[in-house]
Parts: sequence; C-alpha cells; structure tokens
Amino acid sequence: MIRGLILARATVKAAGTVPEEAKKIKGVTDAYPIFGRFDLVVFLEAKDFEELKSAALKVNAIVGIKSTETLVEAT
Repeated sequence: MIRGLILARATVKAAGTVPEEAKKIKGVTDAYPIFGRFDLVVFLEAKDFEELKSAALKVNAIVGIKSTETLVEAT
C-alpha cells in the first residue's frame, strides 16, 4: 500500500466543488479546502505507484484545478 497527497490551487469558483469531485475518484480517501498557498488537499491511497499515479492524473484533470503538487509517502 502506498499513500500520497495532492496540494492543489483552484479557481475561486471551483474551490468549493473540487473536493467533492475528487472524492469520486478511486484511490482518493479524503479531500477538503485549506487556507494558505494552496486551496485544497487531496489524500490518496493505492496498491502501487502506477495506481497512485492514475488517481493523481484524474485529480489533476478536474475542471477548475489550476496547478498541483503531488507528494508520495517515502517508504
């Protein structure tokens, strides 16, 4: 099992809806808006790196996301 998280910047209009869209993606365990340099955080869990990468790419494709930074657990 491998875990990761995505820190994302989103448009003001999308910031409230993106977490709910992200939660529909297989591998996403939680997502919510945050304050600071990023607008939201998305937590991921997958059986291997390829599955984690697939989920991250789907999150990145959500309409309203401007940029992301993906962090993967170091094991």
